[in-house]
Amino acid sequence: MTIVFPPRLTASAEAIRATAVQRGLATVQLSTFAVPAGLTAEHLHAGPGFADAVAGKLDIALLEAPADWLARLPRALVRRRVEAVPISHAWQLRSPAFIKSPNDKNIKAMIYSDGTRLPGSDAVDADTVVLVSDLIDLSSEHRLFILDGQIHAASQYAEGGRLHIAEAPADALAFGVELLAEVGASLPSAVVIDVGDTEDGWAVIEPNAAWASGCYQAAPEQVLDVVLRAALPAGRVLDRDRPFVRNHVAVP
Repeated sequence: MTIVFPPRLTASAEAIRATAVQRGLATVQLSTFAVPAGLTAEHLHAGPGFADAVAGKLDIALLEAPADWLARLPRALVRRRVEAVPISHAWQLRSPAFIKSPNDKNIKAMIYSDGTRLPGSDAVDADTVVLVSDLIDLSSEHRLFILDGQIHAASQYAEGGRLHIAEAPADALAFGVELLAEVGASLPSAVVIDVGDTEDGWAVIEPNAAWASGCYQAAPEQVLDVVLRAALPAGRVLDRDRPFVRNHVAVP
């Protein structure tokens, strides 16, 4: 069994690769986004650009939450207004909002003072979907690695808006359990959910693809379990996960 990595590795990716080697997996780090002739691999761990370039050629299916998943959650779970809209709609905004691409990095995730600050029609198609969120204050932020409807690994990654890596507290895990009980069926079997603490209570920040997520302080051994399920041979995708396959690999 082989897992593919991109040309540049973060410290987190290095930890995942080392853990894969310890487990007995073969690892391949490509020097470019091109797939060498004859390469076979069953899994990958990389950002969306590299994943899109190589996964289809290797017949690897990538699982991710639906693009509008966050926008469909009840207000009580997100503590703010979140909409999935064409970027042409977001161009009309005249007040600050947090805007990002749902499942890739085409539109930089950040606070935009208004819609005129977004990439224009010369750079992006008007129908491109973006997530537009009200601004929210988060006292702490935490990453939950989900496998088969359970929290498999977790880590705090921010406090007061700044990087702060630590063990995820019990109340973050408790919120994750409640969240999965309510909406877990709307997620793939392997995914990452970021959650945060607000003055009004716990909130979902966003979902992320496990194959592209850093582990922070979460145990690499447990994170690898989630990565291997989230990016796997197309022929091994579970029936329940078929709706969550990123759209470039045909699932038998």
